[in-house]
Amino acid sequence: MSKELLGALSALEEEKGIKKEVVIEALEAALVSAYKRNYGQAQNVEVSFDDKKGEMHVYSVKTVVDDVTDDQLQVSLDQALEINKGYELGDEIKFEVTPKNFGRIAAQTAKQVIMQRVREAERENVFDEYSKYEDELVTGTVERQDTRFVYINLGKVEAVMGSKDQMPNEVYRPQDRIKVYVTKVENATKGPQVFVSRTAPGMLKRLFEQEVPEIYDGTVEIVSIAREAGDRAKVAVRSNNSDIDPVGTAVGPRGQRVQTIVNELHGENMDIVEWDEDDAAYIANSLNPAEVIDVIFDDDNDRACTVIVPDYQLSLAIGKKGQNARLAAKLTGFKIDIKSETEAKEFLANKKAASETDDDSADSSDTESQADDSAENVDDSATDEQQDVKPDTPDTDDSDENAND
Repeated sequence: MSKELLGALSALEEEKGIKKEVVIEALEAALVSAYKRNYGQAQNVEVSFDDKKGEMHVYSVKTVVDDVTDDQLQVSLDQALEINKGYELGDEIKFEVTPKNFGRIAAQTAKQVIMQRVREAERENVFDEYSKYEDELVTGTVERQDTRFVYINLGKVEAVMGSKDQMPNEVYRPQDRIKVYVTKVENATKGPQVFVSRTAPGMLKRLFEQEVPEIYDGTVEIVSIAREAGDRAKVAVRSNNSDIDPVGTAVGPRGQRVQTIVNELHGENMDIVEWDEDDAAYIANSLNPAEVIDVIFDDDNDRACTVIVPDYQLSLAIGKKGQNARLAAKLTGFKIDIKSETEAKEFLANKKAASETDDDSADSSDTESQADDSAENVDDSATDEQQDVKPDTPDTDDSDENAND
């Protein structure tokens, strides 16, 4: 191990991007194991690599003590002072113990460990590289597919796309070049694992950033996204510049910008709506293309509302299999109940009637209560009168006595 080793370390750094220091550290650790295995487990040893000469040196590290109980780990203070008068109790001294044949034994023993450390370093480099792409779009090549995953070659790593991340309207064939959104990067035992998706809302956001410069630079902001991937999506946007129309900017001249995204997603329809700080206006916008007459918020739930639409637009507002209403609710974060104008009038009339009935019942209860109170007062008066009569009884007796007289 000399100049050849130095050359190999330089080649690893240049060709695979593995820093020389990482390999040297792995090599020193491997040689410590090799030495202990061949020359004694009990020793406390260190291996030092001379990166100028390409030479390895083995040192036995011993602690300075008064009384030596283990000569492999300890050295007496007297002996230490013979080496250097500056040593004190507790100091550590390194004694070179490099065997003559250590180069051959160490090279054979360390080879597998070094290669393992090299593989680990490579995996770490790949992990560091691809973890930067988390929440970003990357382009890869489809390699194969099984019942659970589509495997995509991203260059230095193979990404996996699970069934829930695959578009229902797409077929993936080997050698297809596709854009995917990196949802997660894990540093697993067997190497970095990259998980990608084409159904995540984040993919739609990144596609808009690629196609719309104003979204990329923050002039127009995507506030919320609701997707039923492969079928339809709603995107709420707002402008940070009063002179720029956020919806028109996102759609592009003659719809070119949004059409490019629709093509990338193989026909997934897009509704671009304007976000509004007024919840009622935002909810009305979210139900585009349907017209909204009114938005009535629930008194008992501040995240629920009833939306009233013209009778002829009820089906449009709800959408096929409830999709438009479902996406609007997801986009805004509100529970939305949609009623036609006629249904709303009947609903409000019934609600008013019920309220009046409750009021009448309350008035009736009050009247009955007042009547009960009056009756109680009458009874009390009668009782008082009877009690007032009792004191007159003796006068009747006096009359009888006078009569007898």
